[in-house]
Amino acid sequence: MDSHEEIKQLEDELRKTQYNKATEHHFGVVKARIAKLKEKIEKRQSSKKGGEGFAVKKSGDATVVLLGFPSVGKSTLLNALTNAQSKVGAYEFTTLEVIPGVLEHNQAKIQILDVPGILEGAASGRGRGKEVLSMVRNADLIIILLDPLHPEHHKVILKEIADIGIRANQKKPVIKIAKKSRGGISISSTVSLNISKNTIETVLREFKLVNVDVVIREQINIDQLIDVIEENKIYIPAITVINKIDLVDQNELNNIQKEVKPNVFVSAEKKININKLKDEIYNALRFIRIYLKEINKKPDLEEPMIMRQGTTVRDVCEKIHKDFIIKFRFARIWGSSKFPGQAIRKLNRELKDKDIIEFHLR
Repeated sequence: MDSHEEIKQLEDELRKTQYNKATEHHFGVVKARIAKLKEKIEKRQSSKKGGEGFAVKKSGDATVVLLGFPSVGKSTLLNALTNAQSKVGAYEFTTLEVIPGVLEHNQAKIQILDVPGILEGAASGRGRGKEVLSMVRNADLIIILLDPLHPEHHKVILKEIADIGIRANQKKPVIKIAKKSRGGISISSTVSLNISKNTIETVLREFKLVNVDVVIREQINIDQLIDVIEENKIYIPAITVINKIDLVDQNELNNIQKEVKPNVFVSAEKKININKLKDEIYNALRFIRIYLKEINKKPDLEEPMIMRQGTTVRDVCEKIHKDFIIKFRFARIWGSSKFPGQAIRKLNRELKDKDIIEFHLR
């Protein structure tokens, strides 16, 4: 039995077993073994010489990838969103390379990549799928684009990106695993755990982690534990978009809403809801605009510094020049401050959208 057959057998075993407290330990062991087998296959495949792959230099304030099956309208949507002129055709596999375009929205420049369509089995290499999905791993946002006639493709795409190690719309679990030379396994938590410490310990041992200190600070499941142990997962936000809505009636759209729960319905060809999608992309990237002001001068409101929610004064300093941290005295802030031009002396002060900041250095 090869690794692929063994994985299938183990996955079938899980499907036939009802998950509960009595079977939790067994689930942990089986899932750990599946993860190890997949890692073994990945290492074997990566050691072989592969194709040329796709090479596109990242640019702008963020990179977004249009991901979907062939003929869902990725090229048409790219052209509707950006200044790109991606080839459009009413047949499958029109796009054989990666076509970049730039969306300018709310003063941000967002690179959008039209990649070849994927098929079921892409994560295993079908139809250049691995090359396409490797582009997705480097993105800041995934747009999962669906045809309204095939909403079932949504689950397939989510599985393919999960199989390549992408965790869409998830955050990395707050778990710390520290190796040590001796002392066995120590598990502590700041929350009441969903899975038993015995199961956690068994999973750790499956990965040959026999001397570690583990601190868990949030509720986790077995899959999340394995993800943290493997240390090879990417956490990327994603939005789901239904294209070609002009081809179906409202009843069908209502059914898709219940089944898929997309973020936006659009028609790239008819330019329906394109501005709404632009807003959705911008918001999903968690952008904020920070305007810089020189002392005794008006702020530059034409070209803001595009940052992410949670940005601090320190972050802005570091983006301008590393010496700003060393020479920092205080900053004056207009916008989210208690009063216009308030002097802020703490570098960890969080900034908000459209804040104006004026630095005073030594």
